Amino acid sequence: MPLFTHSRQRPDTLTTTTGDGPAAPDGTGGGTGGGGGRWFRHPAVARVLTVLSALLVLTALLLPNNLDRLTPGAFGRIPVEGLLGAVVLVVLPPRPRRVAAVLFGLGLGLLTLLNFLDMGFYSNFDRPFDVRLDWVLFDDGEAFVRDSVGGAAAIGAVIGVVVLVVAVLVLMTLAVVRLSGLLVRHRGVTIRTTAVLGTAWIACAALGAQIAGAPVAARNAAALVDHHARLVGESWRDQRELSRAAAVDAFADTPPDQLLTALRGKDVIFAFIESYGRNAIEEPQTSSEVGAMLADGTEKLRKAGFSSRSAFLTSPTYGGGSWLAHSTFNTGLWIKNQQGYDSITTSDRMSLTSAFKRTDAWRTVGIMPGVTQSWPEGKFYGLDHVYDSSHLGYQGPKFGWSPIPDQYSLSAFEQLEHGKKDREPLMAEIILVSSHNPWAPLPKTIGWDQVGDGSVYEGIKAEGKTRAEVWKDPKQVRAEYAHSVEYSVSNLVDYVVKYGDKNTVLVFLGDHQPVPTVTHNDFGRDVPIAMVAHDPKVLDRISGWGWQDGLKPGPDAPVWRMDQFRDRFLTAYGSTPTP
Repeated sequence: MPLFTHSRQRPDTLTTTTGDGPAAPDGTGGGTGGGGGRWFRHPAVARVLTVLSALLVLTALLLPNNLDRLTPGAFGRIPVEGLLGAVVLVVLPPRPRRVAAVLFGLGLGLLTLLNFLDMGFYSNFDRPFDVRLDWVLFDDGEAFVRDSVGGAAAIGAVIGVVVLVVAVLVLMTLAVVRLSGLLVRHRGVTIRTTAVLGTAWIACAALGAQIAGAPVAARNAAALVDHHARLVGESWRDQRELSRAAAVDAFADTPPDQLLTALRGKDVIFAFIESYGRNAIEEPQTSSEVGAMLADGTEKLRKAGFSSRSAFLTSPTYGGGSWLAHSTFNTGLWIKNQQGYDSITTSDRMSLTSAFKRTDAWRTVGIMPGVTQSWPEGKFYGLDHVYDSSHLGYQGPKFGWSPIPDQYSLSAFEQLEHGKKDREPLMAEIILVSSHNPWAPLPKTIGWDQVGDGSVYEGIKAEGKTRAEVWKDPKQVRAEYAHSVEYSVSNLVDYVVKYGDKNTVLVFLGDHQPVPTVTHNDFGRDVPIAMVAHDPKVLDRISGWGWQDGLKPGPDAPVWRMDQFRDRFLTAYGSTPTP
């Protein structure tokens, strides 16, 4: 070959050959295994590349898919997939071996990327990545970055992700190809080493030997593939079960004049507090502030003539995916992924809010400051009018992801709908978003007469903490999260005290727990829910629910699944479900 006629070697250097091409002078690489270019064949460089290749492959084989298990002990184990791969590469002829090495490298690269995705999803949603359904969330992730820190950062994040994907696939493939050449050139050593490690793997598996809680006999790659294959099967089953459940609706044939009869003439508000989870009132670092706020709010409402009851609902989502909780609460169906959401919101299922619309006894509106694009789901939810971020008249700055401070949203609701004279009764769904991640900077409560068009918030934002300040310390994150919940809930209570009357009925709840950075993966998926009413007959109707007095549910308060609320509410305030 011309390459070797132009290369000179020292007389005492032995060159060996294999089916894959000549070996490098140090025996660590050459031909396909050693890469191209003269500097790659320098003994020192070749050794470094070989060691890096081995470390890269070993790391990929042993990499856990959850940051909680990312410890040094996780990499001190024996990966069975590596042993099997080494055997296959050694016994194959040269041409099939090269093809197999490339395929192994690409496959290992894809598994590494899947591990990264699982890490991200466990860190944010306390669940693994769904390879069938979660791709749509990348668009939401890009929108979150863009809305939180700007378009340039979003573009940089996208470029960074693309570069990472390409780098992992290319480097992993090159690493496996390089190691395959090394294994073949040292076939005898490879076979003996594989036999010894294989025997050790079997013994460790039989004895259940562990390092730092992880089995020494590792099968990470196989377990990851098996786990995600089962998740795909489960998602198909979930889809079929949701379709069957959606086909049965006890209220589908209820005449409109028999729906919600006990609430006629009332203004009914359903308010969601973003990321308001059970942890907010039970986690030591947040419970003192939030608990004091809820106690104060209960007392304010009592003095204004309102009573309240509270309990817990279990959300179908965690750390994000608010729309899944909203649709579960509204439809009485357990909706835990985007496929279910898309299916239900394009169906004729009666939602809780559309039940009000069906009666023709209420004007139905939505205050949706987090909606920044078209939202066709408004029709499914039976809303006569939706006020999104561009229709609330806000002229102030964004606070982190939140486009509009909650106090402004409530003030706008009063001006646009609730405060109008001679209006018909209202049913409003209000989404309060100031408690949305990243909780920096946060707005402050001001006088209701100071809210105006929102321009007053420019100075408040300038005085607030930055995302970088808050997220450098988990304790700071939890503290600011508590401040955000206190802000959202206290403004909602103050709104009812100031603008509510004898016909006001408020139901407010969290949509999901905040991200694990705040919760430590404790407290499950429960969120607080409370009902507030001036008319005692309203809460008398739910006396059999066992809910506790006040805005703060205690540790032993009832816990329902969120999909159970719709039917119980419709039953309590209307007719008995039709069999």
